[in-house]
Amino acid sequence: MGKAKSAKWKELATFERVFEPTLQDAIDGNDFEFSGNWSQKVFGNDHPIILELGCGKGEYTIAQARNNPECNYIGVDIKGQRVWRGAKTINDEDIRNVAFLRTRIEFIDRYFAPNEVSEIWLTFSDPQPKDEKGTKRITSSHFIENRYRNILKPGSLIHVKSDSPLLYAISKENYEEAKYKINYDSADVYGELVQRVPADLRELLEVKTFYEKMWLEEGRKIHYLQIQI
Repeated sequence: MGKAKSAKWKELATFERVFEPTLQDAIDGNDFEFSGNWSQKVFGNDHPIILELGCGKGEYTIAQARNNPECNYIGVDIKGQRVWRGAKTINDEDIRNVAFLRTRIEFIDRYFAPNEVSEIWLTFSDPQPKDEKGTKRITSSHFIENRYRNILKPGSLIHVKSDSPLLYAISKENYEEAKYKINYDSADVYGELVQRVPADLRELLEVKTFYEKMWLEEGRKIHYLQIQI
C-alpha cells in the first residue's frame, strides 16, 4: 500500500460519521449497534433516512444532503478510498446530515431495522451482465425482496440512475415482472425527463457526479427508473 493510500486509511478511521463494522459480524447474523437508532444516535434527530447504495465518493449523497437538510443521508460502499473522499468533504465542511457506512450491500439489512429507511438511491451501479438470476445486481428484485424490503417503510421509493442501457433495460423488465409500481421511467434523463417531473425531483436528478459529467460529454444518455414498493 502506498504512503498516500495508507494516510487516507488512517484518516478515514478518525472521521466522526464513518462506520466500518467488521464483515464477520454481518456474516454471523449480528445486527449493527445503531440498527433502529441511526437518526437518534448518529444524527440526533428524527428525520427520514435516505440511503445511497454503492455511493462511490459520495458526491450524490452529499449533494442531496446539502439540498435537503430535513433528511439524513447515508452513503454505503465497500471501497475505503472512495468513502474517504466523501467523508473528508463532510468533515471539512461540517455537513451534519450525512454519514458513511463501509460494508457490502448484500448485508445491508444487518445495519438497519424494519421500517427505518424511507428511500433508496442506486446510482450508476454495476450492471453485472452475466448475473442472470440477479443475485449480484443490486438493482434487481432479488435484492429488493430479500434485502431492501426488510428495512424500507411500506410505500417507499427506490431510485435507479444509470449510464448503462443494459442495467436500465434489465431492471425495467425485472420490475415489470415483479409488478412494482413504476412512477418514472426514462432512457434520457436530461433529454426529456427533467422537463416533466416535480421541481424537488428535478433538483435531485440534476445532481451530476464527476464521472457522470464525463459520460455526458461523451454523448452517453443517462437513464432513470423510480419504483414504489
